[in-house]
Amino acid sequence: MVPNDPLDELLAGVADGTLSPDAAAERLRAMPPTAQLGFANIDHHREWRCGHPEIVYGPGKTPEQVAAIAVEIVGRAGRLFVSRVTTEQAEAITAVLPEARHDEIAQAVVLEAESELHEGIAIVSAGTADQRVAREAELCCRYLGQRADAIRDVGVAGIHRLLAVQDRLRAARVVIVAAGMEGALASVVGGLVEAPVIAVPTPVGYGAGAGGIAPLLSMLNSCAANVAVVNIDNGVGAAVVASAINRVSPGG
Repeated sequence: MVPNDPLDELLAGVADGTLSPDAAAERLRAMPPTAQLGFANIDHHREWRCGHPEIVYGPGKTPEQVAAIAVEIVGRAGRLFVSRVTTEQAEAITAVLPEARHDEIAQAVVLEAESELHEGIAIVSAGTADQRVAREAELCCRYLGQRADAIRDVGVAGIHRLLAVQDRLRAARVVIVAAGMEGALASVVGGLVEAPVIAVPTPVGYGAGAGGIAPLLSMLNSCAANVAVVNIDNGVGAAVVASAINRVSPGG
């Protein structure tokens, strides 16, 4: 069972009269904005400011450190997203949080809140080689309370595959496009929909692609005016922006 947000509980108590404003203020003062773990300083007020708890970046942390951070975040927020985890980090997290799950494709550990998922986001990937980033974005959207329609393997080399799913693209309020090689898919999608398109360049391709620089530059130079770009491989960033757009869109 995922715990309720303590701030929501305080406000509800004041609203229904079971908690006085003074008692609520005292409890609020007892909720520190951060938690010091020695090696990490957890920002517990991130969710109040930004709408979601900290998203943990796995690289550079030991399995023990990642597990301790995960326990601290789940203890306050009741949900968790750790990106780019190793197998050892994932095992350390799930050992202390067995309800969390490791998605090997996305290289992420996720614990989702029990809440209704909102529709409105589509995630388009050019090829199977882009699936890690696309899956990362899909899981991060779910973590943020959004259900994404995953449209896979519709790159421009076989553009009829993309044209066959235009109805799904046009049904979305925001579209994430993950593509490597020359990154043309983002521009093509941008020319088919009126929704904002968030392009994610991936390091997929041969030597001249320069580890994702080629699709990054192509996407930044897109002729489609509704295309915005996040950094190479940044499925998390694309998911956060897409979720923010969808939340403020009519019906989102």
